[in-house]
Amino acid sequence: MTEPQTINKLDLESIPSGIISRYFLNLVEDGMGAPIKLPLIVAKGYTDGPVIGLTAAVHGNELNGIPVIQRLFKEIDVKKLKGVIIGAPIVNVPSYLRKKRRFLDGVDLNHIMPGKETGTVSQVYAWRVVNRLVKHFDYLLDLHTASNGRVNSYYIRADMSDETVRKMALLQNAQIIVHNPPSDGTLRGTADELDIPAITLEVGNPNLFQKGMIRDGLTGIHNLLGHIGVTDSEVEEISDETVLCKRSYWIYCDSGGLLAVHPNVTEIVEKGDKIATLRNVFGDVIKEYFAPERGVVIGKSVSPVNQAGGRILHLGVIK
Repeated sequence: MTEPQTINKLDLESIPSGIISRYFLNLVEDGMGAPIKLPLIVAKGYTDGPVIGLTAAVHGNELNGIPVIQRLFKEIDVKKLKGVIIGAPIVNVPSYLRKKRRFLDGVDLNHIMPGKETGTVSQVYAWRVVNRLVKHFDYLLDLHTASNGRVNSYYIRADMSDETVRKMALLQNAQIIVHNPPSDGTLRGTADELDIPAITLEVGNPNLFQKGMIRDGLTGIHNLLGHIGVTDSEVEEISDETVLCKRSYWIYCDSGGLLAVHPNVTEIVEKGDKIATLRNVFGDVIKEYFAPERGVVIGKSVSPVNQAGGRILHLGVIK
C-alpha cells in the first residue's frame, strides 16, 4: 500500500504495477474553493488485462459497499493480478459526509447520470464521476443498499438478456436476481451506453455495516475476478438457490397510518396472501393489503409511519 496522492486526472499508464496505490482524485470545488476529492484504490498487476471498476456510496447513506471494497484490496495478491482493479468506496462524498442519501441540491445522483459538463451542482459532479473515472472501466460493479426506512435482501439488478452481464450476475450467488434493463439516469445505465458490462449489487440495509452481507458481496466479486482471469481466485459453483425474477415492482399504500409489513425479505408470497396491515393512530385496523400475484419479497418498508403513496414491499415476479 502507498500513501495517498492527490491527482487531477487518473492516468492508468502512469500507475505503478505490482502494488496497491491510493489516490484522492480532485473532482469539484466547494463553496470555499476547496477541492472535493474522490478516494480511489487502484491495484495494477504486472500482466495486462481488463479494468474492473467497483463503486459504492453513490447514495451517501448506503454504506455496506465501502468495507466490501476495502476488504477486497486487502485480500487480493496484486503481484499475481492480470489487469487493473479500481475501487471508489465513496462516490458521493458530500452526501456521505452529511449522512444523507441525496446530493447537496436535493437531487438523487443515481437518477441523473451521466450528468452534464455545464449544468447544475449535481449534474457537474455526476459528469465528472463518469468522465474522470467510469470511462476507464471495462466492467462495473455498482454497490448499493436499501434506502431509509426500508430493508433489502442481497440481490442483483442486471440485464439478463446480455450474456456477459447475465454471467456477472449469476457469479454473485445472490439471494435474488432481478432482470432489469439499464435505466436512464443510473450509473449502470450510463455504463451500458458506454459498452461497459455492469450490474448493480443491492447489499442489504442503509446507514450501517452488516457483516454477513459484506461477506456475501465480497465472495461474489472474487467469483467474478476469478472467472474472467483477473485473479486466480477459485470460482465457487453458481448457486441453484438464487431466485431469478423476470421483473419486479413496488406495492404502495393508498391510505396513511401505522403500517406493519408481515413477510420477511426473501420470503415467497402467494396471490392473496396478506402482506401488510394499516392501523390508525388509535390502533384500529383500517386496511389490509394482499399480494396481487405470486412473488418473492426483495425488500420492504420497516418504518411504521406511512402516508398515502408510501412503499409497502418490493415484489419480484419469479421467472
